[in-house]
Amino acid sequence: MAELESHLWESANILRGPVDAADFKTYIFPLLFFKRISDVYDEELSEAMVVSDGDPEYAKFPEVHRFQIPDGVLWRDVRDRASNVGQALQRAFREIEKANEKTLYGVFGDAAWANKERLSDELLRDLLDHFSQIPLGNKDIDSDILGQAYEYLIKKFADSTNKKAGEFYTPRSVVRLMVDILDPKEGETVYDPACGTGGMLLEAVNHVRRNKGDIKTLFGKLYGQEKNLTTSGIARVNLFLHGIEDFKVMREDTLRHPAYFDGDKLATFDCVIANPPFSLKKWGEEVWEKDPYGRNFAGMPPAKSGDFAWVQHMVKSMNSRTGRMAVVLPHGALFRMAAEGKIRRKILEMDILDAVIGLGPNLFYGTGLAACILVFRMKKRPDRRNRILVIDGSKQFKKGRNQNTLEPENVEHIFGLYRDYKDVPGEAKVATLDEIAANDHNLSIPLYVEPVAEEETVTVDEALANLKKAYGEACAAEDRLKALLLKSGLMK
Repeated sequence: MAELESHLWESANILRGPVDAADFKTYIFPLLFFKRISDVYDEELSEAMVVSDGDPEYAKFPEVHRFQIPDGVLWRDVRDRASNVGQALQRAFREIEKANEKTLYGVFGDAAWANKERLSDELLRDLLDHFSQIPLGNKDIDSDILGQAYEYLIKKFADSTNKKAGEFYTPRSVVRLMVDILDPKEGETVYDPACGTGGMLLEAVNHVRRNKGDIKTLFGKLYGQEKNLTTSGIARVNLFLHGIEDFKVMREDTLRHPAYFDGDKLATFDCVIANPPFSLKKWGEEVWEKDPYGRNFAGMPPAKSGDFAWVQHMVKSMNSRTGRMAVVLPHGALFRMAAEGKIRRKILEMDILDAVIGLGPNLFYGTGLAACILVFRMKKRPDRRNRILVIDGSKQFKKGRNQNTLEPENVEHIFGLYRDYKDVPGEAKVATLDEIAANDHNLSIPLYVEPVAEEETVTVDEALANLKKAYGEACAAEDRLKALLLKSGLMK
C-alpha cells in the first residue's frame, strides 16, 4: 500500500515545474483512471478469449466489459505514440467518454492536454512510462486498495495547495463525525449538494460496511452535485475506484440549478450532508427571489452570504419521514442578525434543529477559522423535542504546524457527547427553545456552554517552595529599586 501511494505521488513530481501544484490533480487523476480502466479492459479481453476459445468478436462484446474502450485508444496505444502525445490522450479521453456516455461523460475533465508549452511530448512520455510500471488490473490490485491510494493522493494534493483545497476537500475525520451522527442504513438514499471529491458519499458507504451492512443496497442511491468540472470528475473516479458501480454525480450549480427532482418538486433523501463554501458571495440571489422550489421558505439570505441558502436547500431536500442532515458552516451563521437572524428564528421555530457542534480552529483547508456542524432531523425523538444540544468541541483537536487535525479519539469524544445528549459542564448543554428565544435566537455556543475553570492543585511542599521563590524575587526587586533610588539621589 505504502509503495503504491509513494509511486503515485512521484507522478506529481514529474509535473512539478511546468505545472502549478494546484493543477496536479487535473492531470494525475484522469491518467490514473485511464490506466485502471485500460488494464481492466485488457484483463476482461483475455478472460473472454479463453472462455470463447479465441473468438475476438465475442471478446469485444459490450456485455463482457465494465466500460467500453474503442479500438486505438487503450493505454498502450497512447503510450506507443512518439509525438503529439497530448493530442492522443485528449482523443482517447473523448472517445472513451462518448462510448460510455451514461457513465463516463465528462469524467476526464477539460485539461488542455495538447498544450505543448505546458506539457511537452517528453514530459508526457515520462508520465506514461511512470504509470506503466504498475499494473492496475483487478487481479493486480483490489478496488479498496486502489481507492485508498486515490484518497491518499487527494489529501496530498490538498496539503500541497492548502489555500485552495477548501474548495474540494473536507478533512475525512470531520466527514466521519458527520456520517456517524447521521448513521446511514442499508438501502437509504444519501445526497451531498456540494460533493467536492465525493468523500461524504464514500464515507456513507464505509459506515454501512463498518456496521456489517450490505453496501450494494446503496448502489443507485448515492447522489451528488458539484459545480466544478474537474472536481466532479474526481468525485466520480473516486467512487468508481472504490468499486461503487452505481451512483449519480451531476456537474451543475446547486443553488441556481438543482439536479434532482421528483416530478416538479425537489427530490428528497434520507441523509443530506455537505460542507458547502463558507459565506459564498454571488450565490444566486436573483434566482431565489422567486424560487420555483420554495427554498426561501424561511426567508431570503443576504446577497453577500449564501450560508442559509445552502441550509434551506438542504432542509427542502430531506425526506419528511426519515430525513436527517448535517452541514458545516462558519460560526457567524450561529449569531449574525438581520436577514439571517430572521431565517434562523423561523428554522428554530420549526423544531427540526437537533444539535449545534462547535469545532476547533484551523481544521479546514483555506481558513484558520473555527467552524460548526448543524444537525437537523425532520422527526426528532420525543425526548429531544423543543430542545437543542449545544456542544463545545473547540478543544478537541491535535495541534499541527500548518493544520490542526481532528483525531479518532476527538471524533469519538464529540460523537459520545452527541449520543448521550445531556449536560456536561464545559462541554455540552441541552438548551430549550425558550432559552434560545430569550437570547433572541442567537446560537453562539458560549451563551450556553460556559467554560469550566481548571483548578490547579499543588502539594504543601510545592506551595512552600513557590512562596520562598516569590519572597526571594520580591527581595531582589526591592534591592534593585533601592539601588536605583540611591543612584538618582532620591534616597540616602
